[in-house]
Amino acid sequence: MKRLSLALFACLLMTSLNTLANEFIFKDMQNKIQRLSDYNGKWVLVNFWATWCPPCLEEIPDLVEMYNARKATDFVVIGIAMTSSKDSVLSFAKQMGISYPIVMGDDKSAAQIGRIDALPTSYLYDPTGKLVSYQAGMITREAIESYIRSKTKVN
Repeated sequence: MKRLSLALFACLLMTSLNTLANEFIFKDMQNKIQRLSDYNGKWVLVNFWATWCPPCLEEIPDLVEMYNARKATDFVVIGIAMTSSKDSVLSFAKQMGISYPIVMGDDKSAAQIGRIDALPTSYLYDPTGKLVSYQAGMITREAIESYIRSKTKVN
């Protein structure tokens, strides 16, 4: 299943969206404003998830590891918690060791980014703020890092 998800994500990533992103603005659970433009020069992964979602549970440890390893240099994650209460999200985030910003999501916040047909769903923006990938379903650190390496090779 993981290999199938990885292969699917890799295929979807190779099909770039080549779309300029609209600026998004969210207030996270720490009352900090999260804007795409604040992360100019970094890859930004916006990940929609829910506390009750098994594939979300599986991918979050990879996202936490990647965020912790790269947040100071070139990569950030913004988690958008959908269809969960604030208390359950706070408890879940503590239990999972989520260190990246979390936003309480709804249809209005999702509309700033794009379609959310399944959970998890992730949108990846390149360091210039261009939307370069969309993934409905689970992702892995390996797939994200492979994609970033493929786009940052010096020719």
